[in-house]
Amino acid sequence: MTQVAVIGAGPGGLAASMLLQAKGYDVTTFEKQSYVGGRTSSFSESGFTFDLGPTFFSMPHILEEVFEEAGKKLEDYVELIRLDPMYTLKFSDLTIRASSDEEKMYAEIEKHFPGYGPAYVNFMKDTRKKLSVLSPILQEKHASLLDYLRPRSLKALPELEIGSSLYDVLSRYFADERLKLSFTFQSKYLGMSPWDCPGAFTILSFMEHEYGVYHPKGGVNQLTKALAKAAEEEGAEIRTGTGVKKINIENGRAESLELDDGSIHHFDHIVMNADFAHSMKHLIDNGQRKKYSDEKLKKKKYSCSTFMIYLGISGKVDLDHHTVLFADDYKRNVDEIMKDQVLPDDPSIYVQNAAATDNTLAPEGKSALYILAPVPNNLSGIDWKNNEQAFRDLVLTTVAERAGIPDLESRIEVERVLSPQGWEEDKFIYEGATFNLAHNLGQMMYFRPHNEFDDIKGLWLTGGGTHPGSGLPTIFESARITSSLITTHDRKKVRT
Repeated sequence: MTQVAVIGAGPGGLAASMLLQAKGYDVTTFEKQSYVGGRTSSFSESGFTFDLGPTFFSMPHILEEVFEEAGKKLEDYVELIRLDPMYTLKFSDLTIRASSDEEKMYAEIEKHFPGYGPAYVNFMKDTRKKLSVLSPILQEKHASLLDYLRPRSLKALPELEIGSSLYDVLSRYFADERLKLSFTFQSKYLGMSPWDCPGAFTILSFMEHEYGVYHPKGGVNQLTKALAKAAEEEGAEIRTGTGVKKINIENGRAESLELDDGSIHHFDHIVMNADFAHSMKHLIDNGQRKKYSDEKLKKKKYSCSTFMIYLGISGKVDLDHHTVLFADDYKRNVDEIMKDQVLPDDPSIYVQNAAATDNTLAPEGKSALYILAPVPNNLSGIDWKNNEQAFRDLVLTTVAERAGIPDLESRIEVERVLSPQGWEEDKFIYEGATFNLAHNLGQMMYFRPHNEFDDIKGLWLTGGGTHPGSGLPTIFESARITSSLITTHDRKKVRT
């Protein structure tokens, strides 16, 4: 059997492991941590369970198709709960409860912004067309600039909204800033500003409104646990607590892995799913990667980071499953993070109250709160040892006031904090850039690291650092693209 190594048991690596094992490959996945999932994992303490990273799940049909390709059904592994409202958006003067039910959302918009319901309908109609045109180029590899001359790419070119930001495009539909932000805040999923994010990414909010937002019972971590279980059922081996120290390159080809214990293992293919820039810097000698040398990695654009607080608290709270608390001056808040690279004094904050939907995540009568504040990545030079406590206090004070939990501090039973420094040092994420490489036009499609790695033969990429990009649906697509490339490569090799 053809031997394949996968580095990193995150969602892209596990999906690739399952797909390749189902196609007849002998797959071994190496995971440095003691658990599977990478950023899409979980931890538990005193009866409280928290997702580490992603908490939103949309477009489940993509993961369903991945399972079907391996001869399995996602529903046999995960129970999905559709959320309504999808999320609650809290501004200083109003609260919007967003729904994927078009009639409900129309009514909600008319309630707060009379006369803009038809603009919402037009946005959905126009973006539905946009996604239908963009989907084919997001689902295919982009290994050559000639790909842009193919009919599907030429057809999609106008929909990329080159020269227009996400904010610009939404301004065509809505005048009120709060309504615009309700459909542009999703750029934070890419770690970008809506004023800089390409206009093509109107598809992010559209996908939520079109396909809904789901909660897997037990947390989003259940998706990666399901992939791991399905891969192992097929015969794949997943070795947790087993870090890779180096990818050995011989004559321009990835030939073997050196593990942290010093042992050497040879493979026919190596799939790298670990954080892209971190892996480039630490697993491959600088001289072996001309296109992504240390110097060139530093010049790339990276997403923001996130400051995380995970709280187990006594009692219930009056919050929906997902709540976004907007800063009074959202533009200033975003500029502080993305451009000025300083800590905001009025942060925007996301709060997940998963126990409102799922009673398995907290002891009876208690709540598990996941709190996220976007902050600059570590290229900012922020000293987190000296700033962590003060920023933690600011975030919790803001949540207590704006989310209506005045006694929050006194109810804390469990608390963990994860700063950008922790993301980098403990979770092995380059400069703590939680959402990977930025998604500006110069780092999308052909200009993003290719699924079939350019500089080194036999090395393939999955995850948010390759095409089509970060976010769970696109990461699953990356696994499909890479798995298909490997099987196509081997079929051609057999024919020759």
